Amino acid sequence: MMGQRTRAARTRQRGYAMHYAVQAVIARFPDRGHAIEELAQTDEEFLSLCEDFAEAEAALARWERSSSSVREARCTEYRDMVRELAVEIEAELDRRKGSELP
Repeated sequence: MMGQRTRAARTRQRGYAMHYAVQAVIARFPDRGHAIEELAQTDEEFLSLCEDFAEAEAALARWERSSSSVREARCTEYRDMVRELAVEIEAELDRRKGSELP
């Protein structure tokens, strides 16, 4: 019984993480929302990419609010990471769109 509750809790957490990650990517590419949702539902690697993007954006937001002496360096690192992940996501969306053509 305990295993079932734990598995159910992980499933709920994963669903929330997916929702948050997909929404973060849609916020970046609002005109491609439908394609993002579809791909995230069917492709675990794409979903993982979305989760990485959302986590990088969240980390950037935390560092932007930080008063740490390494704030600027970390912000630069996370801005670069967010930018690189966005390029990767866009390339994957373009690749998938291109593969659907007759």
